[in-house]
Amino acid sequence: MKNENRNRFMPLLMALCVVIGVMIGSFYANHFSGNRLTIINNGSNRLNNLLHIIDDQYVDKVNMDSLVDDAIPKILAELDPHSVYISAKDVQAANDDLKGSFSGVGIEFIIRDDTIRVQNVIKNGPAEKAGIIAGDKIVYVDGKKFVGKVVTNEEAMRRLKGPNGTKVKVSVQRYGHGKPITYDITRGEIPTKTVTAAYMLDKQTGYIKIKSFGEKTYPELLIALATLQQKGFSNLVIDLRDNTGGYLQSAVQMANEFLPAKKLIVYTEGRKSPRQDYRSDGHGAYQSMPLVVLINEGSASSSEIFAGAIQDNDRGTIIGRRSFGKGLVQQQIPFPDGSMVRLTIARYYTPSGRCIQKPYTDGEDADYATDILYRYEHGEFFSRDSIHHTGPAYHTALGRVVYGGGGVTPDIFVPEDTTNVTSYYKKAAISGLILQFAFTYTDNNRQKMKKFNELLQLVNYLDRQNLVDKFATYADKHGLARRNLMIKKSYSLLNQYINARIVYNMLDEQALTQYLNQDDPVITKAMMVLKNNMAFPKAPIKRITKKKRAK
Repeated sequence: MKNENRNRFMPLLMALCVVIGVMIGSFYANHFSGNRLTIINNGSNRLNNLLHIIDDQYVDKVNMDSLVDDAIPKILAELDPHSVYISAKDVQAANDDLKGSFSGVGIEFIIRDDTIRVQNVIKNGPAEKAGIIAGDKIVYVDGKKFVGKVVTNEEAMRRLKGPNGTKVKVSVQRYGHGKPITYDITRGEIPTKTVTAAYMLDKQTGYIKIKSFGEKTYPELLIALATLQQKGFSNLVIDLRDNTGGYLQSAVQMANEFLPAKKLIVYTEGRKSPRQDYRSDGHGAYQSMPLVVLINEGSASSSEIFAGAIQDNDRGTIIGRRSFGKGLVQQQIPFPDGSMVRLTIARYYTPSGRCIQKPYTDGEDADYATDILYRYEHGEFFSRDSIHHTGPAYHTALGRVVYGGGGVTPDIFVPEDTTNVTSYYKKAAISGLILQFAFTYTDNNRQKMKKFNELLQLVNYLDRQNLVDKFATYADKHGLARRNLMIKKSYSLLNQYINARIVYNMLDEQALTQYLNQDDPVITKAMMVLKNNMAFPKAPIKRITKKKRAK
């Protein structure tokens, strides 16, 4: 009987001995041999384990934070083009534009000749209240000299931005003053407007320019609409050209202002994100106003949500060129160290059911990054027939055909005008020489131009200054040889570009937009559509074919 019991428990005892032996062996291997490779090597733990091994055993000292900052973007790049990692030091800057404000002194500046030059002072901001004016050159910050190679955009931001209520001492060199003037500035919250222009194109037509979709875009829109309401507008043009997007919710709020009740604006859906519909509530104050929306290849994300909602619901007319094609929804996920990822969690779909995300392949996709250039080279900017739709056909509420898989195609196409573009003009623009000349001219003539508070007055003055010839002389001294025949052909473009930058330097962004819109063919087309009462799309005419009677 005893032998039988011993035989019965023998396998259990042997298994127990094996387990104890493995545990003892692992203990001595880890603590005496320096071997850490007994870590379980499965799934998502491998990357974390690898970092521990590198930190513990690599031949040289490694900056692990830097290694992680380099590794995470490469991992996310294997997913899609819009999932990104933002390091802790860059999070604040990444959020400022969307948040609608930042804490700082309230100036716009450029760096010329290793010196910060104040381009514009934000109205009612801390710098303006302290006494800083456009044209000042910042030479000291908090008593330390701030000129030379140390001056970079990043360093300027670091020194001038700061928590609300903190102080910074800024010394500036000002025209007409021999010695620097010092100001104590108390930092404050500086609004970053997303609605950058709101004015009347004519007695009936209001115009609103929106450059992005942030937290405050909808309230800014309501203020702009109220301003136009006071001026008696009955038609509206919303300009979303080069608007790179932002918050989905802001686009939904904005679309709601123009749509009748219970209209689908957009819906989102992903592997872990169940379908979510966003519908209008019927409380919008402008549900029946004739509406035109302007888009181009720079209009992306939330811009496309708004344009798609207006188009699919046949609420207004879309004019311009095909939009960028970003139909992915990102969620911000913070890490304990202050960094974060913007991870794609869903796709969004316009009311007709189309996803306007243009095609991409997982991982590094050179074709995706150069898609806009591809469109340009293949004639899409100049001919509607060159647009290549990769997605299937869908239908709007009235039955009009629309396409997904690569942006919103406008109802009315307006080609880019390159009639007067020359290689000289391209080089002048791309090199930055026009910007440099415009600022130098502004800086040298600021005192003369201060008296021109109105756009028309300033432009009339500039048109008499022969600025294109002065620019050609300036550019020739800075490496761009004078080409008189090309300058003559591109004269109107050069003059407009130079004037526009000086207008911006002396006035503001709305004045810049207003000046550029004067001869804009897209604006001209929008005005024609509204004048001819064509803003509301019509159902396509169905072709009726007569059936032959059987004999």
